[in-house]
Amino acid sequence: MQSSLKLCLGGLFALVGHQVLAIAQEPRPPTVPPRSAAAVAADLEVASYTLRARLDADAHTIQGSGSIRWTNASTEPTTELWLHLYLNAFKNDQTLFLRSPFGAGRSGARAAEWGYIDVTKLSVRQFGSQNLWPQAEPHSPNDPLDQTDIRVPLPELVSPFETIVLDLEFTAKLPQIVERTGYSGSYHFAGQWFPKLARRERDGTWAHFAFHPQSEFYSDFGAYDVTMDVPQAMVLGASGARVEERVSGGRRISRYRISPAHDFAWVAWDGFRELHQKIRGVEVTLLHPAGYDSSARATFDALEIALPRFETLYGRYPYPSLTVVYPPAAAAASGGMEYPGLITTGGRWFYPLLGLRAVESVTVHELGHQWFYGVLATDEHSWPFLDEGLNSYAELDLLTSRFGASSAWSFGGLQVSSRSLHRAFAAARALDEPVAQPAQSFASFRSLASLVYSRTATALDTLGRVYGEERLRQALRDYAARHRFGHPTPQDLLTAVREGVGVEAARNLAAALFDRAWVDYLVDDIQSVKGLRPAGVFDGQTGRVHLKPPPGAPDEQWMGRVVVLRRGTLELPVDVDLIYEDGSRQRHQWDGHGTWTTFDYRGPNRLIGAIIDPDHQVTLDQNLLNNAASLSANRTGRFFERAVYFAQLLLSSVGP
Repeated sequence: MQSSLKLCLGGLFALVGHQVLAIAQEPRPPTVPPRSAAAVAADLEVASYTLRARLDADAHTIQGSGSIRWTNASTEPTTELWLHLYLNAFKNDQTLFLRSPFGAGRSGARAAEWGYIDVTKLSVRQFGSQNLWPQAEPHSPNDPLDQTDIRVPLPELVSPFETIVLDLEFTAKLPQIVERTGYSGSYHFAGQWFPKLARRERDGTWAHFAFHPQSEFYSDFGAYDVTMDVPQAMVLGASGARVEERVSGGRRISRYRISPAHDFAWVAWDGFRELHQKIRGVEVTLLHPAGYDSSARATFDALEIALPRFETLYGRYPYPSLTVVYPPAAAAASGGMEYPGLITTGGRWFYPLLGLRAVESVTVHELGHQWFYGVLATDEHSWPFLDEGLNSYAELDLLTSRFGASSAWSFGGLQVSSRSLHRAFAAARALDEPVAQPAQSFASFRSLASLVYSRTATALDTLGRVYGEERLRQALRDYAARHRFGHPTPQDLLTAVREGVGVEAARNLAAALFDRAWVDYLVDDIQSVKGLRPAGVFDGQTGRVHLKPPPGAPDEQWMGRVVVLRRGTLELPVDVDLIYEDGSRQRHQWDGHGTWTTFDYRGPNRLIGAIIDPDHQVTLDQNLLNNAASLSANRTGRFFERAVYFAQLLLSSVGP
């Protein structure tokens, strides 16, 4: 069954890929009117949650109750609901998330203590408030061992644009930290802790799916009003802004609100140090363990750079507050995650002292998700590159602009850039699988990380460097503005690139993402000979002339030729430098069309070498070892200093 499903999905996404390629190559962009204010407003109130949660810190359980106000925002009626119970991914070792014996998810860790969610009541006020949960399907579709994607039949029809209110009660048992959620000692991170409605697309299709270890999330916007009841000693952080807090009977009761949002997470721990800072009008709260002062400074430094830049590029941050959680070392697997209004960062306390920008990188990356995951809310399950890939490019672009060649590491005069890291990871698996495919279709998370994160970032980086970085930034700015709170698709991204950067850029991006397209430029041949004075029989206006250079006559100028080949299917323009014996250079550009081109030379100096892409514009170039060649090994010192990407080549053998 799984093999058949995979084949069907493969055919479907291949068809979509061909449609996207066609869109990318349209000579004139279609008119895309901006979404009306009414349409945006309707999208922001589809699924709203009012929840109460009481934490038992000893049993690691959450007693939950509340209501969901849901509007059928599609054009079709429905007689069913789909609920995501993602905490059941940690119920036993046979769930879809944990059943592999080779580890699960991004961390590869497995649950040490199980977690689950038990729904005891689900009713619809408009349908008489009877408990519908006994009629719910017992497991995910076609998977009796998984209970993370549950269908609930309704006793009556919900018409298009009709609104209903669901009342629910549930118990959530947190697992010991696996990733994204769980507990470690008294530290509790509550992610995916409540029953969550799947998103219903405009055409009436439910975007529901079981919790796969390589997949993330997709859901509707709404308003969240959540009250948490925790032990008084706990320091609490959550999505949104705190609007009420009181202490009663040894318990801390706090109420948070956030809107528009499509998820809600919170954290409670009695070991947090709490810091506050206002950045661009946003109240930032940083929760971190004792002894992490240097990491806290690095976190705030990164936020002070990233928040203004991301607002300029991708639109205003949508909330008045931001909570940043730095988990303790024992709960490191809950770091590096994003929720609306809340991010988790991480890294060892000594990383900043060694010149590693790991804290800055994770902080910038997770903050970027507030736009690509949070505000745009793309379908991460079907098209993970629209979130993780674009966000990785935003991270690369920011860190490179701020730190240059030392954007990943700088210590003792040695430097490594984020660009070189992404390029190395991307090249390692560039030909294995398409980038644009569902998360669960990748062979492994290593493959997904190399392609979705690094390959997408490297492809966009190449487009910016080849066609103009400001043009690409403006295209992404337009994409983010046009589809703010709009759940955009790959077609929307390619339309923005085509309009802002050009048809050729969009065609190359679509090919790189959907068709495993690649490119490898190489110097195939170099020749340089001393030219001779003209000799022979020549017909001229005054008659036939016989030319024969006298003995000992000096030779003419040097003649040279360089042959450059292009392997692969991407056609990107590239610079080629010709190097001469006196140390001078001459730059040429090839549009990349065709499979080869030649550069001919005639002049006073001997041609001794050539370098393709001397300024490292085409970071998608698959093999950097063949980008430079010379006629004489002892004459190459002056032009190989930048040609071989020494650090990048070392890194090319390392995977994520």
